[in-house]
Order: sequence, then structure tokens, then C-alpha cells
Amino acid sequence: MAKTVLVIDDDPTQRRLIQAAVEKAGFACRTAPDGESGFTTATEAGADVILLDLTMPGLSGIETLERLSERIPDVPVIMLTATSGIDTIVTAMRAGAVDFIVKPANPERVLVSIRNALKMSSLTGEVKRLTRKSEGGMDFNDMIADAPAMRQVVRLGQRAASSDIPVLILGESGVGKEVIARCIQGASDRAGKPFVTVNCGAIPENLVESILFGHEKGAFTGAVSKSLGKFVEADGGTLFLDEIGELPLDMQVKLLRALQEGEVDAVGSRRPTKVDVRIVSATNRDLAEQVKAGGFREDLYYRLNVFPIDMPSLSERREDIPALVEHFIARFNASEGRDIENASEETLQMLCAFDWPGNVRQLENAVFRAVILCEGTELQPHDFPQISGIMPEMVDLPPVPERAPPANDMPETGEPAVAPSRESGPIAIKDEEGEIRPLSDIERDVIEYAIDFYQGHMSEVSRRLGIGRSTLYRKIREYELDSDDKKTG
Repeated sequence: MAKTVLVIDDDPTQRRLIQAAVEKAGFACRTAPDGESGFTTATEAGADVILLDLTMPGLSGIETLERLSERIPDVPVIMLTATSGIDTIVTAMRAGAVDFIVKPANPERVLVSIRNALKMSSLTGEVKRLTRKSEGGMDFNDMIADAPAMRQVVRLGQRAASSDIPVLILGESGVGKEVIARCIQGASDRAGKPFVTVNCGAIPENLVESILFGHEKGAFTGAVSKSLGKFVEADGGTLFLDEIGELPLDMQVKLLRALQEGEVDAVGSRRPTKVDVRIVSATNRDLAEQVKAGGFREDLYYRLNVFPIDMPSLSERREDIPALVEHFIARFNASEGRDIENASEETLQMLCAFDWPGNVRQLENAVFRAVILCEGTELQPHDFPQISGIMPEMVDLPPVPERAPPANDMPETGEPAVAPSRESGPIAIKDEEGEIRPLSDIERDVIEYAIDFYQGHMSEVSRRLGIGRSTLYRKIREYELDSDDKKTG
């Protein structure tokens, strides 16, 4: 996707010249004739870099720059000035400008400045992202989650962040379960506190207890020093138990006790240690089925599955793929010293049509390889040889899905989003007494209606409702809907 340049200048000739130069270079361009309208365009329509005239009637360039720096500090601003006096330059830089250009602006000089500003913005953004991640300060604004299927995930995550309720994140491998866990921590009162990750499937069975709960020096052969354990390391913060379904049965008993009592017994210790830990767990398995098969304790399952969140697969949120690609390009530009500007329309069309069995992790690795392979400034289909070689002809691929607007940008019409009664729609929102029905009852009716409407084609039902097949079947079981005779195609 092309980066957007906003030109704010009261001189129409300058605006046209700069607009022609940046559009010829492949950027999208917006223009504004004064500071007031330029500020409105920048904050409402958005821009990746801003060219701002210093001397304008009404709101001056410095005043506009100060407003922009306060409202959208991460967007770089390049000043356009008719004078090259040192005092003017110093004033602009102190106000937040990243560069200045003396008018009349040379097109090549403008383009060099824009590209440098975008590179610096990418580096700064990556540094801030890594800092927030290391300090436990990631929140839901850091997520790319505008697809309809992800909005429920974000809403549930925000609700979960307002308390210490145990959260169980469900989803296929590579969908980003740890990301949502970090965002829950960053949006909670535990932001900035330790966020400790344990992959339960990667720990040798004989070391699980020691790693989780710690051990004393000499507690067993090889214990040459004391170890606190992950629970104590996470004290005051969040412990993320990834792949919880892989935890051995004997350790499940001890984990349950730690959760119930709020204390842990280190191996070889004579007394327990009190801990204040928020538990977020995740799995790509069906824990309910494991419970039935005897592979997972039922009491622990109910202890962890207090607040489940279902993460959709990447194929269920294709609207987010262009933004994810843009994000990964910026990240790998920063880490690898590359200057890739974007992905071509044909490339995005191909990537959005691919099924991504490895989900976001697979997309990330594919973009990483493409950034290294790319010989130009734009990712092309041949930079993804493992994908382009198995995809049909470009003319047979569907267009790139439009990026869904953020939930808070949806138009407000003043009308209710759902029909208020069964008379005006198939699902009743109010009961016979005129009160709003419980959300679970409405959801049950919606799923039942969708199954009937699409004649039991469960793939179509899950796609239309914006939820995964596993989530759909789980809800069918919860609501005791008869799906035995439904089609699965």
C-alpha cells in the first residue's frame, strides 16, 4: 500500500508541483491550503509524512506543527520555508520538525527528505514497539485487528483486562495468542509488571516442576544453585502458560493447587511462597475433548476456562493481511537495513487469496524472506516463490479485500444496529416485557437462525458469522443446538 504524503501550503503552484513529484514517485498525496484544514486532514484522513509551509495566513506553520506534534507525534513533519535563517530552522526543529526544505522546493530534494523521514519513522516505531513489549506495556492499539472476526476478540480482551479473571486463549498455532495475552496485560493494572512466558510443551517432563515452582540448592542432582521458578518471577504480573494442553497430568495437580492457594512449593523447600500472579493460558487443542479422554484434569480445565477467547485463523480475517504485510515490511526494513516501500497490488492480491495454514507466523516469515529477496523497492509475487508457484493465474484471483474501518470509526446513524423486535427482524432483541434479552440467548438464536438459513452448511455459517469452525461447534454444544443432521460443507 502506497504511503500517503500530506502537503499543507497556501501557494497553489507549490502544492501542484510537490503533488506531481510525490505521485510520480509512487506515493499517494493529499493537499490542504492552510493550517486549519491541514490539521483536520492529518488527524481525520491520516498521513504517513507531512510537508508543512512555515509562513501561511491564519494558523502559522509553527502553530500547526505544535498542534500536529501534540495530536499525532509519530507522524514526521518536514517544514517548507522561503528563508534559511538559522533561527527559523532551530525554532522548527524544536517544535518537532524532522527536516526543512528551502523553497522553491527541488523535487529530488523533497523525495529524499520524504524517504528519509519514512525510514526514521519505521525505526522509531520499531524501537517503541520493542520497548513496550519488553516493559509489558503493549495494549490493543498495538494490534492489527480491524477485521470483523477480530473485533470480538478485542472486545473480550479489553473486558478481561479490567479484572484478574483467568483467561484461556484458544486458536490454531501461529494466530498470535501471545500477542493478545500481552495486550491484556498492557491494558490492565499490571501493565509494566513482569510478563513471563512458559511453553508447557517445550519443557522436559522431569523439569516441569522445577521450572514452574523453583527449587532449592541441592534439592536434586544438578541443582547447584537456588532457582525461583516462573511463578515467583511473574509475581505481581502475568504468567502466560502457552500450550497448556501439553502439561503432564501429575503437574496439573500441582498447578491447580498453586492457582487455588496463591502459593507455590519449590522443590526441596520446607515452606510455600505466596505469589500474586495473573494467569493467562493458551492452547491449540480441544481441552474439552482431552478432559473426556482423560488427558486433562476436569477441575483444572474449569479453573482455567473461566474467560475463553477464540482467536480466528488468518484465513478468517483476510481484511487484516494488507496491514499485516505493511507492518512486517516496516519491521524488517528496520532490523535488516532494507528500504522496501510496500507490496505491489498483485502481490497483495496473491497473499490475500492464499489460505495460510501457518497463520500470522507463516505470513511473517514469508514477508521476511521476500524483503531479503526483493531487488527493488516493492515486493513482487516472484519474491514469494513458495506461494506464487502454487497459486492460480492472477486474473482468477479475487481482489484485495477492503480494510474494514476501525470499530470506533463506524458511521453513527442514530438508528439501532439490530432490529428491536421479532416483528421487524428474525431475532428478538427484547423480551415480552420490553426488556433487553440476555446476550447468550440472542447469540443462541442467531446461530440457530444462521444454521437454518444456510441449510446446515457449516462452513458458510462460520464465514458469515465471522467465527471459526471450532468456535461454532463449541457454541453449538454449549447451547445444545441439534447439529447432528447438519451438513459440514
